[in-house]
Amino acid sequence: MEQQVLELAQELAEIGRLVDDDDVVTTLDRFVTRVVLSVPECEEAAITALTQDTPEILARHHKTADQVAEPSRAALAAQLTASGGPLHDSLLYGEPRRIGDLAADHRWPEFGAAAINAGYRSCVFLPLPAGSIAAAFSLFSVKPDAFSSSSYDLVLLFALHAGVAFDNVTLYENSTKLIEHLQAALHTRTTIGQAQGVLMHRYGVTSDVAFDVLKRASQDQNVKLRTVSLNVVEAQNTGNLAEVLKKYGLALG
Repeated sequence: MEQQVLELAQELAEIGRLVDDDDVVTTLDRFVTRVVLSVPECEEAAITALTQDTPEILARHHKTADQVAEPSRAALAAQLTASGGPLHDSLLYGEPRRIGDLAADHRWPEFGAAAINAGYRSCVFLPLPAGSIAAAFSLFSVKPDAFSSSSYDLVLLFALHAGVAFDNVTLYENSTKLIEHLQAALHTRTTIGQAQGVLMHRYGVTSDVAFDVLKRASQDQNVKLRTVSLNVVEAQNTGNLAEVLKKYGLALG
């Protein structure tokens, strides 16, 4: 048993590790797939996040790929993300929800009917510790009371690791976007500096004056400063600077 726990812990660390080009969906897909394979009696698993107060399924996996069952699974997905259902409650309040027997539990009748129609008899919803984002695991089984204390503990372990991975990959994506924005800003600053240099050399003005001239042309023509600067630099390189300067009202005389 100790060896099995160790192997599971190692595997959880591996599937939660970020690799090149990973995004939230790719990372969470690995988790839901492994949950279905590892948790006893689990037929389907999903991870859902609350986006602008609306649940959105980010990853979903089931054991079979029976096309006949797809319509009922689609109907279940619609009820799964509906407001007022057990998953929505779990996301909204950060509390677990468990239905031992869908045929006997009438707290969420529309959801229960959709789940039974999809072939399920029990399910559990666990909030993920995903920082500022509300997210939750959903697990379904064809058997009543499938998620006993032992399997429930295993699900909790998966939920903990999935939450950390979710938080990490979201932070990674945000950091990547920030870097991209900074790189774009630096590139824009370089382009503007080059355009200033062109005007300084052509008209013998200072850097501040050249910048003011470019900025005024941007405002007068209702064109972004970067675009004006880029056109000036490209015109200098291609030999049609006079034409571009005239276009933007930058020509003297």
